Amino acid sequence: MKLLSESMQILSGHGCFGRYLHKIAGREPTEECHECGAAVDTAQHTLEDCPVWGPERADLIAIVGPDLSLPAVVKSMVDSERSWQAMQIFCEEVMQQKEMAERAREIAPMADQRRRKRARRRRVAHDRRLPP
Repeated sequence: MKLLSESMQILSGHGCFGRYLHKIAGREPTEECHECGAAVDTAQHTLEDCPVWGPERADLIAIVGPDLSLPAVVKSMVDSERSWQAMQIFCEEVMQQKEMAERAREIAPMADQRRRKRARRRRVAHDRRLPP
């Protein structure tokens, strides 16, 4: 099931991407790509452009083809089990590395307060709603 969630992060754009962490989660001061320094880090940037993921991308392109636009990738995944698996492997490898780097930034001693992990926020809010 973990592979599916990592694929969904790339397909939906909700994951350890600079744009998402900045605009949606409010945990990054900018949309910058931590891996290559590009001004904006999106799922599409990770999938198509970021030079850090070149080897993983080459393996993916060998199976799904050179068009890594979202419609083309989804079509390829639906048309072929081999393409589906190639996309899952790409997502697993890349997202695990991006998530590990994000966790390291969260716990860094000099981390911006916005970036720090907000532990148990949901649990605390839930507990406040419980009757005494």
